[in-house]
Amino acid sequence: MSLFNVFDIAGSGLSAQALRLNVTASNLANADSVSSSVESTYRARHPIFSAALAGARNASSATVGVQIKGIVESQAPLPKEYQPAHPSADAEGYIFRSNVNVVEEMANMISASRSYQSNVEVINASKQMLLRTLSMGR
Repeated sequence: MSLFNVFDIAGSGLSAQALRLNVTASNLANADSVSSSVESTYRARHPIFSAALAGARNASSATVGVQIKGIVESQAPLPKEYQPAHPSADAEGYIFRSNVNVVEEMANMISASRSYQSNVEVINASKQMLLRTLSMGR
């Protein structure tokens, strides 16, 4: 594997973790949202990633990275509360709350932030190795 491939791999990791941070921020922003119907209530979203293999037939040029497959909504049940005085209550007096778990989202945010930092460190270390390799020829 070429040292230049490290930049592609770490770059795909940076993109994946940036998306993960954005989705987590969106979940946290909507954690306390309520609605009068199941269809219009905000559901927690989670990104789906997979390993991306390019050039796997030729082992010397094979690169691996992170591919973003998409974002899925959580299928966890929505909390239903009886609050007939709430302005968003349905005809029966119920409101539906978002199924976002704030503790889980905070753990996801910390994990994504640390993974992002690790990918930045990989890029910096690779850059230093390349610069030292170039300076050996002097």
